[in-house]
Amino acid sequence: MVSPLRLTYLALAVWGAVHPMYWFVTHMRESGTGLSGLIDAWYVNASTTGLTWDLTIAAIALTVWILAETTTRRNWWALVAIPATYCIGVSCGLPLYLFLRTRRVV
Repeated sequence: MVSPLRLTYLALAVWGAVHPMYWFVTHMRESGTGLSGLIDAWYVNASTTGLTWDLTIAAIALTVWILAETTTRRNWWALVAIPATYCIGVSCGLPLYLFLRTRRVV
């Protein structure tokens, strides 16, 4: 049985994957520039550049935490949160890691 806390983490991971991706895809369709245009938009002004760096630093910190805990706890499935963090975003990777971290390790 999955606890309410684990279900919350899973729901946040799904939301963190779908909601931002909707806006990314919308931007790419509207601008017609694809992924390179999306990345350019992350640096369009000081505000978006600051947010980009904020999320990048958070992603790196999360990666260090995942690697440190995974080697200690031997919860190898939790490593899936690293590509989720960089391919989707911290809003998916962090709650996904928390979901995987709270499972029973056999």
